[in-house]
Amino acid sequence: MIFRIIFRTVFFYFVVGISYKIMGKREVGELGTFDLIINMLISQLIALSIENYKTTIMYVVVPIIILVLLQVFLSFLALKNNKVRNALDGRESVIINKGKLNISEMKKLRYSLSDLFVQLREKSVKSIEDIDYAVLENNGSLSIFKKDDKNKSFPLPIILDGEIEMDNLNYINKNIKWISDILVKKKIKLDEIFYAFYNNGDLYIIKKD
Repeated sequence: MIFRIIFRTVFFYFVVGISYKIMGKREVGELGTFDLIINMLISQLIALSIENYKTTIMYVVVPIIILVLLQVFLSFLALKNNKVRNALDGRESVIINKGKLNISEMKKLRYSLSDLFVQLREKSVKSIEDIDYAVLENNGSLSIFKKDDKNKSFPLPIILDGEIEMDNLNYINKNIKWISDILVKKKIKLDEIFYAFYNNGDLYIIKKD
Protein backbone atom coordinates (compact mmCIF):
# COMPACT_ATOMS: atom_id res chain seq x y z
CA MET A 1 0.00 0.00 0.00
CA ILE A 2 2.66 2.52 1.01
CA PHE A 3 4.62 1.87 -2.18
CA ARG A 4 1.53 2.51 -4.32
CA ILE A 5 0.98 5.85 -2.60
CA ILE A 6 4.65 6.83 -3.02
CA PHE A 7 4.58 5.79 -6.68
CA ARG A 8 1.40 7.76 -7.39
CA THR A 9 2.71 10.83 -5.61
CA VAL A 10 5.96 10.85 -7.61
CA PHE A 11 4.16 9.94 -10.83
CA PHE A 12 1.63 12.80 -10.55
CA TYR A 13 4.39 15.20 -9.55
CA PHE A 14 5.85 14.76 -13.03
CA VAL A 15 2.43 14.65 -14.69
CA VAL A 16 1.51 18.01 -13.19
CA GLY A 17 4.92 19.47 -14.07
CA ILE A 18 4.55 18.42 -17.71
CA SER A 19 0.94 19.62 -17.80
CA TYR A 20 1.85 23.10 -16.63
CA LYS A 21 4.73 23.24 -19.08
CA ILE A 22 2.23 22.57 -21.87
CA MET A 23 -0.33 25.06 -20.56
CA GLY A 24 2.30 27.81 -20.29
CA LYS A 25 3.85 29.85 -17.50
CA ARG A 26 1.67 32.28 -15.60
CA GLU A 27 2.09 33.66 -12.11
CA VAL A 28 -0.59 32.74 -9.59
CA GLY A 29 -1.81 36.34 -9.42
CA GLU A 30 -2.23 36.40 -13.21
CA LEU A 31 -4.43 33.32 -13.44
CA GLY A 32 -7.84 33.86 -14.99
CA THR A 33 -11.08 32.27 -13.82
CA PHE A 34 -10.83 29.29 -16.15
CA ASP A 35 -7.16 28.75 -15.26
CA LEU A 36 -8.08 28.58 -11.58
CA ILE A 37 -10.92 26.14 -12.30
CA ILE A 38 -8.61 23.82 -14.23
CA ASN A 39 -5.97 24.05 -11.47
CA MET A 40 -8.54 23.15 -8.85
CA LEU A 41 -9.91 20.23 -10.88
CA ILE A 42 -6.44 18.79 -11.49
CA SER A 43 -5.61 19.11 -7.78
CA GLN A 44 -8.83 17.36 -6.78
CA LEU A 45 -8.31 14.56 -9.30
CA ILE A 46 -4.79 13.88 -8.03
CA ALA A 47 -5.87 14.01 -4.39
CA LEU A 48 -8.64 11.48 -5.06
CA SER A 49 -6.25 9.19 -6.97
CA ILE A 50 -3.69 9.14 -4.13
CA GLU A 51 -6.44 8.60 -1.58
CA ASN A 52 -8.09 5.81 -3.60
CA TYR A 53 -4.87 4.07 -4.46
CA LYS A 54 -6.63 0.86 -5.57
CA THR A 55 -8.23 2.52 -8.61
CA THR A 56 -6.39 2.63 -11.92
CA ILE A 57 -4.21 5.67 -12.62
CA MET A 58 -5.79 6.09 -16.05
CA TYR A 59 -9.02 7.30 -14.40
CA VAL A 60 -7.05 10.41 -13.44
CA VAL A 61 -4.53 10.69 -16.27
CA VAL A 62 -7.22 10.82 -18.99
CA PRO A 63 -9.23 13.66 -17.34
CA ILE A 64 -5.99 15.62 -16.77
CA ILE A 65 -5.07 15.25 -20.45
CA ILE A 66 -8.55 16.44 -21.43
CA LEU A 67 -8.30 19.47 -19.11
CA VAL A 68 -4.84 20.38 -20.44
CA LEU A 69 -6.01 20.12 -24.05
CA LEU A 70 -9.09 22.19 -23.21
CA GLN A 71 -6.96 24.90 -21.59
CA VAL A 72 -4.56 24.98 -24.56
CA PHE A 73 -7.50 25.22 -26.98
CA LEU A 74 -9.17 28.04 -25.03
CA SER A 75 -5.84 29.90 -24.78
CA PHE A 76 -5.44 29.61 -28.54
CA LEU A 77 -8.94 31.02 -29.09
CA ALA A 78 -8.26 33.85 -26.64
CA LEU A 79 -5.04 34.70 -28.45
CA LYS A 80 -6.87 34.97 -31.76
CA ASN A 81 -10.03 36.72 -30.59
CA ASN A 82 -10.34 39.59 -28.11
CA LYS A 83 -14.00 38.83 -27.39
CA VAL A 84 -13.14 35.26 -26.40
CA ARG A 85 -10.26 36.53 -24.25
CA ASN A 86 -12.52 39.01 -22.46
CA ALA A 87 -15.16 36.32 -21.92
CA LEU A 88 -12.65 33.88 -20.44
CA ASP A 89 -10.35 36.16 -18.46
CA GLY A 90 -12.46 39.27 -18.06
CA ARG A 91 -11.07 42.71 -18.78
CA GLU A 92 -9.64 45.67 -16.95
CA SER A 93 -11.99 48.37 -15.66
CA VAL A 94 -11.37 52.03 -14.93
CA ILE A 95 -12.35 52.67 -11.32
CA ILE A 96 -11.05 56.24 -11.11
CA ASN A 97 -11.15 58.34 -14.26
CA LYS A 98 -9.43 61.73 -14.19
CA GLY A 99 -9.70 61.84 -10.42
CA LYS A 100 -13.41 60.88 -10.31
CA LEU A 101 -14.87 57.62 -9.03
CA ASN A 102 -16.57 55.48 -11.65
CA ILE A 103 -19.51 54.46 -9.45
CA SER A 104 -21.45 52.66 -12.20
CA GLU A 105 -18.47 50.42 -13.00
CA MET A 106 -17.90 49.69 -9.32
CA LYS A 107 -21.54 48.60 -8.91
CA LYS A 108 -21.28 46.44 -12.01
CA LEU A 109 -18.21 44.68 -10.59
CA ARG A 110 -19.59 44.59 -7.03
CA TYR A 111 -16.43 46.43 -6.03
CA SER A 112 -17.03 48.46 -2.88
CA LEU A 113 -15.40 51.58 -1.51
CA SER A 114 -13.94 49.43 1.25
CA ASP A 115 -12.26 47.23 -1.38
CA LEU A 116 -10.87 50.33 -3.06
CA PHE A 117 -9.54 51.88 0.15
CA VAL A 118 -7.85 48.63 1.17
CA GLN A 119 -5.98 48.45 -2.12
CA LEU A 120 -5.09 52.14 -1.96
CA ARG A 121 -3.60 51.69 1.50
CA GLU A 122 -1.62 48.70 0.25
CA LYS A 123 -0.04 51.03 -2.31
CA SER A 124 0.54 53.80 0.27
CA VAL A 125 -1.95 56.16 -1.37
CA LYS A 126 -3.52 58.49 1.18
CA SER A 127 -6.36 60.01 -0.82
CA ILE A 128 -8.40 59.49 -4.00
CA GLU A 129 -7.57 63.12 -4.81
CA ASP A 130 -3.96 62.06 -5.45
CA ILE A 131 -5.01 59.71 -8.24
CA ASP A 132 -5.46 60.50 -11.91
CA TYR A 133 -6.45 57.01 -13.03
CA ALA A 134 -7.00 53.72 -11.21
CA VAL A 135 -7.51 50.54 -13.19
CA LEU A 136 -8.85 47.30 -11.72
CA GLU A 137 -7.04 44.58 -13.64
CA ASN A 138 -8.73 41.33 -14.59
CA ASN A 139 -6.73 39.49 -11.91
CA GLY A 140 -8.13 41.77 -9.17
CA SER A 141 -5.04 43.95 -8.66
CA LEU A 142 -5.32 47.74 -8.78
CA SER A 143 -3.02 49.77 -11.02
CA ILE A 144 -2.69 53.38 -9.94
CA PHE A 145 -1.53 56.41 -11.91
CA LYS A 146 -1.00 59.43 -9.67
CA LYS A 147 -1.57 63.01 -10.74
CA ASP A 148 2.08 63.85 -10.15
CA ASP A 149 3.37 60.97 -12.30
CA LYS A 150 5.65 62.15 -15.09
CA ASN A 151 4.20 59.55 -17.44
CA LYS A 152 0.77 60.82 -18.42
CA SER A 153 -0.03 58.17 -21.03
CA PHE A 154 -3.49 56.69 -20.79
CA PRO A 155 -3.16 53.34 -19.04
CA LEU A 156 -5.51 51.35 -21.28
CA PRO A 157 -4.93 50.06 -24.82
CA ILE A 158 -6.92 51.60 -27.65
CA ILE A 159 -6.19 48.93 -30.27
CA LEU A 160 -5.32 45.31 -29.53
CA ASP A 161 -4.39 42.93 -32.32
CA GLY A 162 -6.28 44.89 -34.96
CA GLU A 163 -9.43 45.42 -32.88
CA ILE A 164 -10.57 48.72 -31.38
CA GLU A 165 -11.28 48.70 -27.64
CA MET A 166 -14.44 50.79 -27.72
CA ASP A 167 -14.83 51.18 -23.96
CA ASN A 168 -11.30 52.53 -23.68
CA LEU A 169 -11.86 54.80 -26.66
CA ASN A 170 -14.92 56.27 -24.96
CA TYR A 171 -12.92 56.92 -21.78
CA ILE A 172 -10.62 59.29 -23.65
CA ASN A 173 -13.59 60.96 -25.37
CA LYS A 174 -12.53 59.92 -28.86
CA ASN A 175 -14.38 58.13 -31.65
CA ILE A 176 -13.68 55.79 -34.55
CA LYS A 177 -13.35 58.70 -36.97
CA TRP A 178 -10.46 60.03 -34.86
CA ILE A 179 -8.70 56.68 -35.19
CA SER A 180 -9.48 56.44 -38.91
CA ASP A 181 -8.04 59.89 -39.59
CA ILE A 182 -4.82 58.99 -37.77
CA LEU A 183 -4.48 55.69 -39.63
CA VAL A 184 -5.03 57.39 -42.98
CA LYS A 185 -2.41 60.00 -42.08
CA LYS A 186 0.07 57.32 -41.00
CA LYS A 187 -0.88 55.08 -43.97
CA ILE A 188 -1.56 52.12 -41.70
CA LYS A 189 -4.44 49.67 -41.83
CA LEU A 190 -6.26 48.64 -38.67
CA ASP A 191 -5.49 44.94 -39.12
CA GLU A 192 -1.76 45.78 -39.34
CA ILE A 193 -1.71 47.07 -35.75
CA PHE A 194 -0.62 44.85 -32.89
CA TYR A 195 -0.94 47.44 -30.11
CA ALA A 196 -1.80 51.13 -29.90
CA PHE A 197 -2.12 53.43 -26.90
CA TYR A 198 -3.09 57.05 -26.31
CA ASN A 199 -0.65 59.65 -25.05
CA ASN A 200 -0.78 63.45 -25.10
CA GLY A 201 -3.40 63.61 -27.83
CA ASP A 202 -1.75 61.15 -30.20
CA LEU A 203 -2.03 57.45 -30.95
CA TYR A 204 1.22 55.53 -30.59
CA ILE A 205 1.24 52.41 -32.73
CA ILE A 206 3.16 49.15 -32.68
CA LYS A 207 2.68 47.22 -35.91
CA LYS A 208 2.57 43.47 -36.28
CA ASP A 209 5.75 41.75 -37.43
